Amino acid sequence: MAELRLWQLVSPSLPVGAYAYSAGLETAVEQGWVTDAEGLAAWTGGQIRHALAGLDVPVLLRLHRAWAADEPAAVAAWTLRLLAARETAELRAEDRHLGRALARLLADLGEPRAAAFDVDGDVTWATAFALAAVGWQVSAWAAARAYLWAWLESQVAAGVKIIPLGQTAGQRVLRDVAAEMPAAVAHAATLPDDDLGATAPGVSLASSWHETQYTRLFRS
Repeated sequence: MAELRLWQLVSPSLPVGAYAYSAGLETAVEQGWVTDAEGLAAWTGGQIRHALAGLDVPVLLRLHRAWAADEPAAVAAWTLRLLAARETAELRAEDRHLGRALARLLADLGEPRAAAFDVDGDVTWATAFALAAVGWQVSAWAAARAYLWAWLESQVAAGVKIIPLGQTAGQRVLRDVAAEMPAAVAHAATLPDDDLGATAPGVSLASSWHETQYTRLFRS
């Protein structure tokens, strides 16, 4: 059942509104930085290596540990640290929105700890994702790979719409970039607390410019 619940957690039909966000990709396309499948693979693969593997995934692993040990103070601390690392208003808003949406869904599915995240509470996608993994008895390692997969699939879906790309090209990007995930998770698991961080200035610039972009399909 843990494996089946993991499939449910990464399903694109999960009603959290992820389809509405591009995390700066829309501006990267507008600026001509990403124009084809190769560019989308470079954009997403670069973020996995230089941002998610150094920040999101190690924080997710710590959140998983904190939920499993029933340490709400640690959950709150790592949630705030991840939010503080979001460099633009849109990226913070996206993370909060997806986290709250998943928390509401988990509460409706019978996870009592998810109900604590009301509309004004501090929560991230990783916070709620780790809670779901612990509640559904999904290991931290499997949860980390699934987290990366869900992020990548959302980015590829956005790229297929914006660039645009054919569905087959999108599948090739998923296949190629997914090959980097095991190494990314393994690297994340080795990082001490003081070494956590992301280095993706292009994403930050794209996200900042998206706030005033003239035409937009996505909220970030």
